[in-house]
Amino acid sequence: MQSKIMHSETMHPKPIRPEPNNFDSNNLDPNNSDSKNTETSETVISNPPRRHFTRQRRQLSDGARRQFAQSASFHLSKLQKRLPAHARVGLYYDGFGELPTQPLLDWCQRLGYFPYLPVVGSLGRTSNGNDNKRLRFVPVYHSKLVNLPTRIHQLGMKQNHSRALLWATELDVIICPLVAVDKHGNRMGMGGGFYDTTLGKSYRSGVKKPLKIGWCYDFQVVEQLARQPWDVPLNGLITPNGIRWF
Repeated sequence: MQSKIMHSETMHPKPIRPEPNNFDSNNLDPNNSDSKNTETSETVISNPPRRHFTRQRRQLSDGARRQFAQSASFHLSKLQKRLPAHARVGLYYDGFGELPTQPLLDWCQRLGYFPYLPVVGSLGRTSNGNDNKRLRFVPVYHSKLVNLPTRIHQLGMKQNHSRALLWATELDVIICPLVAVDKHGNRMGMGGGFYDTTLGKSYRSGVKKPLKIGWCYDFQVVEQLARQPWDVPLNGLITPNGIRWF
């Protein structure tokens, strides 16, 4: 039986909408050609600050997070229909107030799927001294994420290390972390560009694998986000309220 979720403001913060573009037509000079071009150009989308969403996530209690994750997990059966038997599934650690990902690991174990976690920096450093942003994925051999032997990356995320690393294209689906997502599947990450870099080449070449699925709270869904040329959109999104495809 599905758990009943309380709907207080603390447990279910209100959705954040993208901030409107500040445009005052009274300031335009009708005889100025630049002003006329401004009137006819497309409205520039301004993304809300990431801190709006991360603050709301951190306001939730651990119990509220677990309840929301349980509700979201009820919709995984619809994702299952699009995966092969013994699918390889990319997960992530929920270390920054995200919707907990332990239910995803539980789901993999029930269905005989093979779970994997991302590893940053497995390909060494670039010429400017930064980590190569392409992620590879390490298999998970524990039933609980909290029991995995990990080390903390300099960016703050937990990582499990192994020599048995897979490329993203070897996975059937990747559950992608996000700060916000819009109703067209455009995703706002933490700004590091790891997932866009990892998935960009295969996406632009038309490769269908892996499926890219978002996993988040409903208040992280907004009407529209600005999209950059290097952004890789999601194929689907799972929240406590349901699943949608793009």
